[in-house]
Amino acid sequence: MRLAMFIATLALLATVMTFHEAPVAQPQVAPTDIGGVVSSVNGAEAGVWVIAETNDLPTKFAKIVVTDDRGRYLIPELPKARYTVWARGYGLVDSHKVPATPGTALNLQARVAPSAAAAAEYYPAIYWYSMLRAPLPAEFPGTGPDGNGINPALKSQDQWLDIAKTNGCYGCHALGNKAMRAIPKELGDFKSSEDAWQRRIQSGQALTQMATALGRMGDKRALKMFADWTDRIAAGELPASKPTRPQGVERNVVLTMWDWAGPKDYLHDVVSTDKRDPRVNPHGLLFGATEESTDLFPVLDPVSHKASQVKMLVRDPATPSSKNAPMLPSPFWGEERIWDSQTSMHNPMLDEKGRVWFTSRVRPPANPDFCKKGSDHPSAKLFPVESANRHLSMYDPKSGRITLISTCFPTHHLVFAEDANHTLWTSAGGPGSGVIGWLNRKMFEETGDEVKSQGWTALILDTNGNGKRDDYVEPNQPVDPTKDTRVVAAFYGVGVNPNDGTVWGSVLGFPGYVIRLNPGMNPPETALTEVYEPPLPGYGPRGMDIDRNGVVWTPLSSGHMASFDRKKCKGPLNGPNATGKHCPEGWTLYPFPGPKMANDAGTGSAEASYYTWVDQFDTFGLGKNVPIATGNANESLLALVNSQWVNLRVPYPLGFYTKWMDGRIDDPNAGWKGKGLWATVSTRAPFHMEGGKGTTSKVIHFQLRPDPLAR
Repeated sequence: MRLAMFIATLALLATVMTFHEAPVAQPQVAPTDIGGVVSSVNGAEAGVWVIAETNDLPTKFAKIVVTDDRGRYLIPELPKARYTVWARGYGLVDSHKVPATPGTALNLQARVAPSAAAAAEYYPAIYWYSMLRAPLPAEFPGTGPDGNGINPALKSQDQWLDIAKTNGCYGCHALGNKAMRAIPKELGDFKSSEDAWQRRIQSGQALTQMATALGRMGDKRALKMFADWTDRIAAGELPASKPTRPQGVERNVVLTMWDWAGPKDYLHDVVSTDKRDPRVNPHGLLFGATEESTDLFPVLDPVSHKASQVKMLVRDPATPSSKNAPMLPSPFWGEERIWDSQTSMHNPMLDEKGRVWFTSRVRPPANPDFCKKGSDHPSAKLFPVESANRHLSMYDPKSGRITLISTCFPTHHLVFAEDANHTLWTSAGGPGSGVIGWLNRKMFEETGDEVKSQGWTALILDTNGNGKRDDYVEPNQPVDPTKDTRVVAAFYGVGVNPNDGTVWGSVLGFPGYVIRLNPGMNPPETALTEVYEPPLPGYGPRGMDIDRNGVVWTPLSSGHMASFDRKKCKGPLNGPNATGKHCPEGWTLYPFPGPKMANDAGTGSAEASYYTWVDQFDTFGLGKNVPIATGNANESLLALVNSQWVNLRVPYPLGFYTKWMDGRIDDPNAGWKGKGLWATVSTRAPFHMEGGKGTTSKVIHFQLRPDPLAR
């Protein structure tokens, strides 16, 4: 009996040993694929990225996939070229880079990180930025430079965090990446890290914006805080939490990446299709907006892998240029003024004909007479506008023709309505303009008359609750329950409810709000507004979108994604008490993934998401009406599916930061290969990314296959 048990035990051990020692089955590699197994001294490495990159195509190209639970990977449908292939993952340092061509079966030897510090070099920015020690709640309100150094205008920690995150420091580039969490030696020698930070924020042509944001927090305390942060990191302190590797459906993501701009250019947005119909422009060109960096907007052909540029025009040569912005020398570019843009192209949108519409500057800010008091323009008679810093333009790829449209109202983002006039609604950006403007595109195309085809309106609350627009009091006057009330606000994000044609927008500031505009029959005189403020612990909306059910989705600087469903409101939506706080029940808050900032007393993460876009038509593969936020601190896109986060990280180059995305269906019959999301690297400082000076913005195609080895 004992002998039999001993023999059985040996047989079991042999079986276990055979199981562990058996090689992992290789994936099937087609002539256009590269595939194999990633393993380390610890065995198969699941949930790590494999990157294949080449310079053989007309523009630099890379494709990235994730290993399955047995360490297997398959990079499908690679263009014919010579590639460099390597593995990257949390807990590892990069494997040795290996040359390969499509059709190769290639196993990769992963390298376990030799230390926690080496592993942390690959963490997304949020893990490093969360180490920043925010002022404690008890330190508010601020007591100024002679007290605790915090701006006295800030009454709570939440107000301070709103600036330190989405609506301040993180609005243009990521903090926490390698370039930001260390003081570059090229900056010079300083008595203290506080002095170094004071000089750092004056570098380059964004000096004014950076110094302003710091002043809003309180210069003295902010400099001390950032100096403490970089000093602790320089001394070897590491993030308190670690990222997890891709799990579940996150391992099915395929990323395809092209360079498409110059090393001095930065992108704001990319567009691939008509937001109302993602089947427009299949396999077609993509277009970017370069904001303050250059008047050359990039164009990518993802089929031929060719990148090109088109020069946007202005009407008036005296149009201001970013080249003249104040600056001190940069540790990257020295005294060179790398930005030179008159047009300030901010946001592109395709129409149903495949033409590209931009918010862009076409002239100096002072408005023509038809916009001002004394004009007989229907909108000007009701609410004259003196200046507009950005206007509209349109580029037709078929003819190469550029059309410039001078608007009285300032523009920032834009969106087409699903109406007979193809109305183009615009946001104004900053909260101070007080108007929303639009272009009747049908009228403009029929007549060419930019004056008659445009309109704008002030934002009026129905304070007396009678359902129509009446005489109103100004924002600085006491509320009169017999009249309506004008609010000083401006849309930042903008979207149109496909069910009723109402126009929705987000309003920056603390606590900020979302705003609903019902245009009525004659918008300049009939439009009525409703405002809805997010309830605490939420605050600080940024770019928003709307789903096909009329639910608004917006990121909050509190570290949440928020939805607002007007249908859930229980009380009156207008009247003297409808001033923003009257529908907390319409809001739902979802904390973003990632750690909280040190000392943050709230419930949200340190994420600082710039914009939310809703996948209304399932162009990616996670379902219809899925809201997807830009994970600017997570270096990813963040999709909310059934109240759970799917984190679509971009692992290479480190420092991915985008401000928008869209989804296109190239072939509805091709499964996962026929659709996907498009985004671009939107940091104002692409030289902060992995690779440093010379690194360019990139277009990234996100696709979701059914499993990690699907071809």
